[in-house]
Amino acid sequence: MIRMLLYTAGGLLLFALVVTAIGYALPQGHRLSREATLPAPPAVVFSAITDVAAAPVWRTGLTKVDIVSEGPLKWREHEGSDAILYEVVESRPSDLLRVRIADPDLPFGGTWTYELSASGNGTTLRITEQGEVFNPIFRFMSRFVFGHTATIDRYLADLRRRFAT
Repeated sequence: MIRMLLYTAGGLLLFALVVTAIGYALPQGHRLSREATLPAPPAVVFSAITDVAAAPVWRTGLTKVDIVSEGPLKWREHEGSDAILYEVVESRPSDLLRVRIADPDLPFGGTWTYELSASGNGTTLRITEQGEVFNPIFRFMSRFVFGHTATIDRYLADLRRRFAT
């Protein structure tokens, strides 16, 4: 019985070391983009993505938003027990929005750039994430378990549902 516990503990330790080593080998930064075409004009889509106070109504998992400051816009999003502080770093209405994670204590950071362009009667929205994952274990999990695109994919799916009605 003790031998089995030692083998199990040794296996878990070896697994943790392998995950950490792979995490260190992965690049800290990544850049990726996703896009969707929405059935609304750019001004309407831009209004929806910049009305962060209303986001809990249509975004999956988002329970609360606290506006920290209006100019430049800074807010905290709450999802479960997690809270992340964001700030707008560039805004060109109906065209471009760049938002950055403004909490230096998180194991990740970066920006999302929203580019909007008219597409027929709708809007093509392209979101580009320029991200960094500082913790090597979280870097491994982000790359191989969660996927770097999971948050953008969920956001775009929520936005499609928002404009489907």
